[in-house]
Amino acid sequence: MAIRTVGVVGLGNMGLGMAGSLRRAGFAVLGHDISEARRAAASAAGIEARASLAEVLHGAEALVFSLPLARDVEALATAPGGLLERRDRKLVVIDTSTSDPGTSRRLAARLAEAGHGLLDAPVSGGPSGAAEGTLTMMIGGSAEDLALVQPVVAALSARAVHVGPSGAGNIAKLVNNLLVAGHLALAGEAMRLSEAAGLPAEAVLPVVNAATGRSAATEVMLPRWVLNGAFDSGFSAGLMRKDVGLAATLAAETGAHLPLAAAIARLWAETRDRVADPDDFTRIAAFRESPHG
Repeated sequence: MAIRTVGVVGLGNMGLGMAGSLRRAGFAVLGHDISEARRAAASAAGIEARASLAEVLHGAEALVFSLPLARDVEALATAPGGLLERRDRKLVVIDTSTSDPGTSRRLAARLAEAGHGLLDAPVSGGPSGAAEGTLTMMIGGSAEDLALVQPVVAALSARAVHVGPSGAGNIAKLVNNLLVAGHLALAGEAMRLSEAAGLPAEAVLPVVNAATGRSAATEVMLPRWVLNGAFDSGFSAGLMRKDVGLAATLAAETGAHLPLAAAIARLWAETRDRVADPDDFTRIAAFRESPHG
């Protein structure tokens, strides 16, 4: 079944960028967001924004969800009068939100009962990757459902990895973001140590990035968003705290003993007075005195 119209639910930093990438790829795009301001921004970008969720759920031939919380995805995907009542064709929901595997599996089963599919497909690459169609997608779900929406996935991503069955994409994303949360916080502390010992971060960072201590935190995040004081990656500290919390919950559910991960979770939970939830998540690595500490 050809896909000509894609619905994007959630037009925030990521969702609006993805909607634009889909439009450039030749799809008609219907967008929905509860915020009138976000709908106006989408309309200005050439997206057909709708205040009615039902119009998007019934008018699209594939759906992309980009929402902050798993419960929001589940509530909107199963809203009365919406997707569960469509019988004209099979729709696949591509959920790019970071969720917990259990919710993804439960939602996938419920959609399957109505003849639809779900891919848990969290992304990496930030707002710039969303706007440029160069995201990395970690996809859980059936190979059949992925094949149905492959043109949509291709329009959104430079790299899409089918990790495994339903829930696998979110497991991979939680593992990834747990590492990011730890790498970034430790990179900030390492720069603080260097400066305290008399060596500026600008001098030590090229050494780290030419040696074995390098990571995406030192190669990309510190130069792009921390050293210059910009702190404008587009990803909030609150969202990273959510993801770290989901990883900690998954560890508890699986019985995995992760003492370092537990320490990372505590660090992110206990720094709200210095790095508030609305702040950019890269502020956790701030190593020089600032109004935020």
